[in-house]
Amino acid sequence: MSRPVTSSRRNGKTAEAFEKALADNLYYTRGQAIYTASPYDVYTTLAYTIRDYLMERWRKTVDTYFETNPKFVFYLSAEYLLGRQLTQNMLYTGTTELARQALKEYDFGLDELIEFDYEPGLGNGGLGRLAACFLDSLATLDIPCIGYGIRYEFGIFKQSFKDGWQVESPDEWLYYGTPWEFAQPDDMVEVGFGGYTQGYTDEQGNYRVRWLPGQTVLGEPFHTLVPGYKTNSVNLLRLWRARASKEFDFQLFDVGDYARAVHQKTFSENITKVLYPNDNTPQGKELRLKQQYFFVACSLQDIIRRYLVFNDSLEQLPEKAVIQLNDTHPVVAIPELMRILLDDYKFGWDQAWNVTTRMFAYTCHTLMPEALEKWPVDLFERLLPRHLEIIFEINSRFLNQVRTRFPNDEARVARMSIIEEGPEQQVRMAHLASVGCFSINGVAELQSKLLREKSMRDFADMWPEKFNNKTNGVTPRRFIRLANPRLADLITTTIGDGWLTDLEQLKQLEAHADSARFRRAWREVKQRNKEDLAAYILKHTGLKVDPNSLFDVMVKRLHEYKRQLLKALHIITLYNRIKANPDIEIIPRTFIFGAKAAPGYYMAKLIIKLINSLAEVVNNDPDVRNRLKVVFLPNFNVSLGEKIYPAADVSEQISMAGKEASGTGNMKFALNGALTTGTLDGANIEIRERVGEENFFLFGLTAEEAFNLKNQGYIPMDSYRLNPELKQAIDRIASGYFANGDQELFRPIVDSLLYHDEYLLLADYQSYIDCQDEVSRRYQYQESWTRMSILNTARCGFFSSDRSIRQYCQDIWQVQPVKTETE
Repeated sequence: MSRPVTSSRRNGKTAEAFEKALADNLYYTRGQAIYTASPYDVYTTLAYTIRDYLMERWRKTVDTYFETNPKFVFYLSAEYLLGRQLTQNMLYTGTTELARQALKEYDFGLDELIEFDYEPGLGNGGLGRLAACFLDSLATLDIPCIGYGIRYEFGIFKQSFKDGWQVESPDEWLYYGTPWEFAQPDDMVEVGFGGYTQGYTDEQGNYRVRWLPGQTVLGEPFHTLVPGYKTNSVNLLRLWRARASKEFDFQLFDVGDYARAVHQKTFSENITKVLYPNDNTPQGKELRLKQQYFFVACSLQDIIRRYLVFNDSLEQLPEKAVIQLNDTHPVVAIPELMRILLDDYKFGWDQAWNVTTRMFAYTCHTLMPEALEKWPVDLFERLLPRHLEIIFEINSRFLNQVRTRFPNDEARVARMSIIEEGPEQQVRMAHLASVGCFSINGVAELQSKLLREKSMRDFADMWPEKFNNKTNGVTPRRFIRLANPRLADLITTTIGDGWLTDLEQLKQLEAHADSARFRRAWREVKQRNKEDLAAYILKHTGLKVDPNSLFDVMVKRLHEYKRQLLKALHIITLYNRIKANPDIEIIPRTFIFGAKAAPGYYMAKLIIKLINSLAEVVNNDPDVRNRLKVVFLPNFNVSLGEKIYPAADVSEQISMAGKEASGTGNMKFALNGALTTGTLDGANIEIRERVGEENFFLFGLTAEEAFNLKNQGYIPMDSYRLNPELKQAIDRIASGYFANGDQELFRPIVDSLLYHDEYLLLADYQSYIDCQDEVSRRYQYQESWTRMSILNTARCGFFSSDRSIRQYCQDIWQVQPVKTETE
């Protein structure tokens, strides 16, 4: 088949050519007339037109990859939070102004159409957004890559509040379809579940096993183009949708059993229906394991199919492919690749294990035990019987190695076993990853250290060469250039635009931090951004906030270890001071929250209710005189984050030390000139080292101090009794003051703090209050505050996802850039 001809109709560089392409797509792709086109029609037409520009670059990229047969990175992640695609793709194709001019013909503004660009909620938090940043950087650095994941029909829920409580509703991102994806039904693959295994002897006399699944489903891929910035490379994100192998039973339908006639379709499609079904039930656990296996089984079949187009023997697969496992969700890929090699391609065990252990690298994103997944053995046996056999064999051979390396140490053997013994045997997925991968990396220096020394210490003792750190990063294209165009323009005017692909160039801003003119321009940018956010808050919540107040921001997933509750105690403390002395001098603050709680996480949802109830009281108390305002913005996502990060004065990164893996929100805030209030946790440590301790507000126990305090027998009630302000704050909650006199509503929070305090809020309380008092004092001096803000941005160039990916390429993946040349 001949190559498509490059057409100026599809990618012309003039306004006239763009207008013609827009009109053609309206009629021939959208099937709509200009006279009756709705705003959504015009948005979709614009998206198709921008996509055409990307398609031409993708065609050239594919040609280049076919000609060079390079080594590929295959990135497996259960989450991707891409954000809106329209603005990014216009930036990357250089068509923003062309689009703005062309749309005048249609009487629509570009900003109006951007609101139709629905954000796919295919993730829960930082894990998914990091995956999206990494795909962006891989394309920008010309690294051949395909990202694989799940095309959830309903992503992370849409959040609203009713009487202060979180209410979840479906995220119907596919209700109208999406113009950014391409369905690929010709590439469907089959995936099995359940059934049984059967041993047999092959023609060469070798013992073999075949798996006879009890159920099969089809995986249908949809791909989305992932362009690089200022390069011709366009990679792919390939997401899998589950379909029934038999969608309709005509006989059942014909006799009137309509529900059972489509049962198989419903049963199969449930696999990719919802992001992270609640796993508090056996059915939820089963569905989650099905999701994980489904997407890695589909992806591995696709990877092998692609490899065999140009290569012969799968023994050389690791020379042309490396698979990065983004956390434990895709780790079942290890026994799946072994199954394929052993059962489908008739490899011997050692031969298959040699290939497998050179294919996989594992990123551990957590130190939280519940996130280091475990699956009941009986569930594995029921869903994936062949894989459980392989896991048992991997474990048996591995434990023999352990006994050889560490003789007479059965306690170590038990700790390291992939199978956890107990009343219910469990498969420890992080252990499986540690055994089956050639690289294990953490995502910040402290977390990587704690992985080596605590969480995975036995494995680090056995294979120290496997463990390494790759501190996370974020893409400056989205989180400065698109999110904060005013700041981006100021930076570019001052130092040029090279910083967008070499973020360390931001260091050049240091020379301007002492310029009164530059500081004034910097403050004006921040003030305009705060005014924009204040207008958004008014429009979406009805609350009027003062853009001249200090914007104190905490937006992140709601979890107790992240300590949104400590922020609430700070607000209550300030409120109590005002109630004790209404004329007290206090720096006006607007406290801005954004967070979603997992639907089954009761305590997190109760904390949201407390913060909203606190807001109701504080915002309406005449004694406060608008000096404090509290707002909890609903449905925090990437797009909302892009409005919030540029407007923040203070970034709250206050997790208990030793709990946060890295954090990337801290990087987004700092790059946009917010000052961090934080503990020595995750990437906070590296941010503080780079921006300077004088430009960072530090408080709280270190990770070592926190561990020691707990080991000594921490009694939170002692902190409560000895600290009058803390006691007053907790008593205010306990009294029912924020619950219309209901003393029972927030009792679980009070009891948790006083009798458990798992995350040491009371131990860190006074240090945090003192730190916040220092923030207020320093904020009064705007010239020095602005200087600190500039230096935060200038010194955070290290936290680019481009730098992270370069390190992965060099230290783990051993891949090289492949440039796509223009014609």
